[in-house]
Amino acid sequence: MTQELLPEQLRRTCDPQSWSFDTTAELPLTPEIFGQPRATQAIEFGLDVAGGGYNIFVLGPGGTGRTTTIQRFLAQRAAKRPTPDDWVYVYNFYRPRCPRAIRLPAGKGRQFQEDMASLVAELRQTLPRAFEEDAYRDSRRQIEQDFQKAQQKLLQQIESNAQERGFAVMNTASGLALVPLKDGQPIPPQEFQQLPEKERQRFADIHQELEQGVEETLRQLRNREREAREAVRQLDQEKASRVVGHAIDGLAARYAEWEEVAEYLQEVQTDIVHRVDEFKQGEEAPADWTSPVSSPFQRYRVNLFVDNGEQEGAPVVLESNPNYRNLIGRLEYEVIAGSTVTDFTMLEAGALHRANGGYLVLRARDVLADPAGWQALKRALADGHVCMEERGGLPFSVITLDPEPIPLELKVVLLGSPSLYYYLYSVDDDFDRLFKVKADFSSDMERTPENEHLYALFIRARGEEEKLRPFDRTGAAAVVEYGSRLAENQDRLSVRFGEVADLLQEADHWAEQAGHDAVMDEDVQRAIAERIYRSNRVEEEIRRIILEGTLVIATEGEMVGQVNGLALNVVGDHVFGRPTRITARTYVGRSGVLDVQREIKLSAPSHGKGVMILTSYLGGQYAAKQPLTLSASINFEQTYDEIRGDSASLTELFVLLSSLAELPIRQGIAVTGSVDQWGRVQSVGGVPHKIEGFFDICQARGLTGEQGVIVPASNCRNLMLRGDVVEAVAAGQFHVYAICTVDEGIECLTGVPAGERDEHGNFSPDTVHARVQERLKKLAENLDSKGGKGEAPGKEDARRQPEDEPDEEAGPENIPGEG
Repeated sequence: MTQELLPEQLRRTCDPQSWSFDTTAELPLTPEIFGQPRATQAIEFGLDVAGGGYNIFVLGPGGTGRTTTIQRFLAQRAAKRPTPDDWVYVYNFYRPRCPRAIRLPAGKGRQFQEDMASLVAELRQTLPRAFEEDAYRDSRRQIEQDFQKAQQKLLQQIESNAQERGFAVMNTASGLALVPLKDGQPIPPQEFQQLPEKERQRFADIHQELEQGVEETLRQLRNREREAREAVRQLDQEKASRVVGHAIDGLAARYAEWEEVAEYLQEVQTDIVHRVDEFKQGEEAPADWTSPVSSPFQRYRVNLFVDNGEQEGAPVVLESNPNYRNLIGRLEYEVIAGSTVTDFTMLEAGALHRANGGYLVLRARDVLADPAGWQALKRALADGHVCMEERGGLPFSVITLDPEPIPLELKVVLLGSPSLYYYLYSVDDDFDRLFKVKADFSSDMERTPENEHLYALFIRARGEEEKLRPFDRTGAAAVVEYGSRLAENQDRLSVRFGEVADLLQEADHWAEQAGHDAVMDEDVQRAIAERIYRSNRVEEEIRRIILEGTLVIATEGEMVGQVNGLALNVVGDHVFGRPTRITARTYVGRSGVLDVQREIKLSAPSHGKGVMILTSYLGGQYAAKQPLTLSASINFEQTYDEIRGDSASLTELFVLLSSLAELPIRQGIAVTGSVDQWGRVQSVGGVPHKIEGFFDICQARGLTGEQGVIVPASNCRNLMLRGDVVEAVAAGQFHVYAICTVDEGIECLTGVPAGERDEHGNFSPDTVHARVQERLKKLAENLDSKGGKGEAPGKEDARRQPEDEPDEEAGPENIPGEG
């Protein structure tokens, strides 16, 4: 039996007097995550378990506040965890292209960087002064004097030996030269050539003997010079070693407990001593000697790669653009004098480095947008360290670096949709091994007094964060009712807290405009109405063309083979329902039920399924003793978009039965619902919007008290209708009927009993089913009388005519009316 719903069944209200507070300002602040016990438990497990691969994929519908929720949850956990260490990169004196990574406690990294800067600045001043001391100068002067004496002695020896043999030693541009003498004077070349051959040969023999001595003397001079330079170098290094050692000893003592730092400082000392000439220049240190410009002192800089000095607890990093370089870090380049240069000081940390020791939150679709970034993330999680590599593709050829990898200890939290999770699970072999924990966020929760109180706590917490006015009892109750409307269920509350938070913000604005100290019910309703008004231009445009008659929708009277179905439209962020005129015509033939939308490919497979179910129903209901022989066409009039879903299958069945039974349908009643092969009515989505869409048309034309909507009884829990619809029902101006079977619905639409079979399998006379049975019998007989050649009009032959020519009074069956 058709059930007419009472006003209290159309909307579940929240009694403001049930609250124990006057305004939400009286409620305590709580960091609790609302309405997600399953997801919360999964997240806690993922964060607590220490094994590898227990990273977390948070999945759920958008707008449930996943990002905000997970950030708050992680922030609470992170605050209780120890602050991770700093990481610095320093020059590798043995492998310059492989910068060394050094780990230091939080805050020590910056201190070490500053200490090294001070050390170099100090040495650039103290070292030059050390080489100006008298003791150093005396020692160096002594080395130089000893070398000069040795040099003079060797030269005197060779000059004396040469003079004894009749030669002189002369300094030339090319070195020492032996010149023959005559009477103590050098013999000019022309005169030498005029000497007798025997005399010239004697001089040549002596020259050859002396030349060997000169070469030996020059060799000794070079050795003495080399020894002198080495002595000066040793002197410089001994001096530098004392000065540098004194400066570094204090620094080494400060970092003695960190072996890597102590080892590095020892290498720095050795390197400065060997490169002391660069410090002896005595130049003043520039104002910012750490600027990334090629400099001999660049190698002693400390690159503070990850600084956790001001971090309290573990870090929580949300990377909004997780491409390859933003995840694993990058190496910057600089153009100096036309050349592209880089060094370890230009290494920049990525999100994995910044989140190391804590938590990294990523949106899955953003990570997958860069396949190289996704692969790098998986590789880092699998290897347990971050390896910075230049991807290539640079528009120039450049020598790059290969920094030491940094060990990785963190939890990665991916946020994504359920479809993306299951896609990755099925196609990526590494996914289930690296993301073992699934935190499944629900879109709603049970509506209980306890959860209604959680809504009030959420209002309190959000108000504190956004500096909003408190909500009074009526305002909080209105938000709870809005939560049920979002969930489209009287027994559920939406946990799409993003939308709820937007409502709170907007209601606060309208409360301010109204001069209210607390947000009241009227402010919440104003916010809802204003939000709809900003988004419903398309809905109003469709309503206008219906009221003008351009889009034909009848809301009064009766019509054979025509009924108002209810469609759901989604335009951006706005969802609304509107009536759609559905018509049917039946003919002699064997084509069965032809769906016009399906034939012209304006229907989705799910809609086609619903049409096929109609044939199944007709066969089971009427073809027990006779074959089902008919041709029928069903059309969604003035509809040019694709029809999706099977929510109109009940409506299509009603209009088909109306045409077959030749019974008019009340045009003031619209229908939504699906049907199975047994004639049982099944629930559909968007019922509140569909009811309100038809109500708005009826209200605009004037409510007659005969209008209403038929919905599946299983959808009653989904009704959270607007207040004006409930008021109209209470006043008897509009009706909402709930049905469980096709029979209940056809009786409501036609006013004629559906009919039941008697013991002989026949339907009661003057019932809908009896009339349909008789009409089907007549169609079959007419087909047989024509030799089985009758067919339904369709794409095969659009000219074929109905079974009978309609007379003027029977016109409503075949001539769609205009309401």
